[in-house]
Parts: sequence; structure tokens; C-alpha cells
Amino acid sequence: MKKIKIALIGLNFGKNIVDQLMTGENTAIFDLVKVCDLDKENLKQVKEQYNIDGTNDFNEILEDPEIEAVGLFTGPSGRASFLDKIITAGKDVMTTKPFELDCEAALQVLDKAESLGRVIHLNSPAPCLPPDMQLAKQWQQKHNLGRAVGCNLTVWCKYREKADGSWYDDPIKCPVPPIFRLGIYLINDLVQIFGEAEQVSVTSSRIFTERPTADNANLTILFKNGAIANIFASFCINDGDAYKNSMTLNFENGTVYRNVGVKQSPGMENAELGLIMGNFEKGRTIVEEEFIPVCSGQYQWDNFAKAIRGENISSELKAEDIVASLRIIEAMSLADQNNGHAKVKAVLA
Repeated sequence: MKKIKIALIGLNFGKNIVDQLMTGENTAIFDLVKVCDLDKENLKQVKEQYNIDGTNDFNEILEDPEIEAVGLFTGPSGRASFLDKIITAGKDVMTTKPFELDCEAALQVLDKAESLGRVIHLNSPAPCLPPDMQLAKQWQQKHNLGRAVGCNLTVWCKYREKADGSWYDDPIKCPVPPIFRLGIYLINDLVQIFGEAEQVSVTSSRIFTERPTADNANLTILFKNGAIANIFASFCINDGDAYKNSMTLNFENGTVYRNVGVKQSPGMENAELGLIMGNFEKGRTIVEEEFIPVCSGQYQWDNFAKAIRGENISSELKAEDIVASLRIIEAMSLADQNNGHAKVKAVLA
């Protein structure tokens, strides 16, 4: 099958994506033909490592008729404008979380992509429900777990960052950084379980960071269906257990655990799930246990290629689902700037 010619814009984080596209199974699907970045050193590094031509001119990517798809890995602020130009040029896009800071702009560009027949995918929320979240939903039905009523999620790592004038230093462009940069995956997981949110509460602090923004944070979300979720995210913890995206998901009649506890498999992409059921009188039983080699937050390059080629994929994701997560981020930012609490706007408000 003919490879899809793709270009990549933004090489700070995007260098990791270059590695993904130039190794493993993706090399049979995509042909990375050009990269774009304002930093000459980034372009030089990719050229030396993979012999891929680079440019600092965004329009050169848009005007190249051979390029069918674009990987966009710039910062989230104003990303909808870049996306609009790319899809208007007739190209499909893979981008990253968080999708955009402006909820209205995000919804407009997603609607425009649909009207043009163009594809916009991102890693979180992914176009198709990831295997770990699929399994949790399957167990909910199979074991009659009832309603999901609460969830506790954690993610951490060790960053000792210095201020550099980038968007990471800006509390408006990067609100509550541990949640915005790490916890966004968990927010996207929650929206797929609980739907729209009602209000948020946020607490954050600066412990080790030399940036003017936080490195330790907690977000509590009240959903419209009455469920309550809590996300703790931190750049302060160095214990060898980074990026685990642990989850304790409480249903009426059971609890699903993901990557919780001292015995966990190595690797950031893995997920170990277990289901506990029982009652106070008879005690608990481990009803299900399963290892998932690929969990939420991963780029679904195969599904991106299928969508570009017009093949059907089992996508349940709608534009409103992406915007539901952004509404939570929007409210979190307002809460952080004010008294720690904020209402979440309706998705289509």
C-alpha cells in the first residue's frame, strides 16, 4: 500500500514524534518528507539523525502538493488558527493534547474539518476509545457495576525546571501546569466516563520549580451526573514510578483499578487493570485482572492512516467530546486566577 506523505511542524516535543514515525510499524504507513521549526538547531538535529529536509517557513508545508498530512506539535494557544490553515490547504492533521485554549475556536475548526471532509486526530482524547478504557466499560456492563460515582487519579514525575520565557512560564497559556501538561490525559479519560462537568476546584503550589508557575497541583471536578473526580499531578516526585496515570474508578457495585499499587509493570505505555467486587459482610473478591500493552494517551497512527484513506474506524469521539475537556481546562484556569472555584460552561455554550 502506498505510504502517506507527511510533514511535521514543531520540533521541541515533535522530535519524539519524528522518532515514532521513523521507527517500527509506522515506517510502513507514513513517509516523513519534511519538518518545520523556527529553531535551526532542531532542524539540524533531525537532518543529521534522519536525513529529513527542514524549513522554517510554515507556508512551504501548506503549498507542497505532495504532502497529504501534517503532524502539528506547536503549543496549544492559537492552535486552531494553524489547524484551519492546514485543513483549508487540503491536508489532514495529527496533533496533540491539549487541543486548544479557546473552546469556541476549537469547536469551529473541528466543525470546519468535518464539513471539508478533512481529518483531525489527536492522542488524547484519541479517535477510538483506548483499550484500557474500553475494558473498564466492558466490565461495567458484564458485571452490572451500575453507575460510575467517583474517581481518583494521580500522575507525577521529576522536573526541576528553570524559567525560560516560553509558554510554560505563562499562567494564562499554561494554567496549573502539572494538570495542563500531565493531568490532561486524565481529564480526557474522565470525560469519556462521566460526560460533561459542572464545576471545578483547584489548588496548586510551587515547591522546586524556578518557573513562575506551579509544579504541584490538585483538581477536583463535579460532573453534571453527580460524580466527583480528583486529579493530583506533580513535577516534584522522583520515585521511579513516573507517568503511570493511576486510576481508582468507583462504581456502585465495584471498583476498577488501573496502575495502582506497588507491583506494577515497567513502561509508560502499559496498563494493568483489576476489578474488585464484594460487600461488607462477605468481603472483597478480585473478579478480573488484565494487562493492556497500550493505554490511553498514545497516538493512534494506524487509525489516522485509515481515516485519511476513507476507511471506517470504530470512532465514538465527537467534536463535543474534545471541547468538554477544554471546558474543564477553561474553568480550571479561571479558578486558579480567582478563588479556587469556577463553574464549567456547557459544551455548546
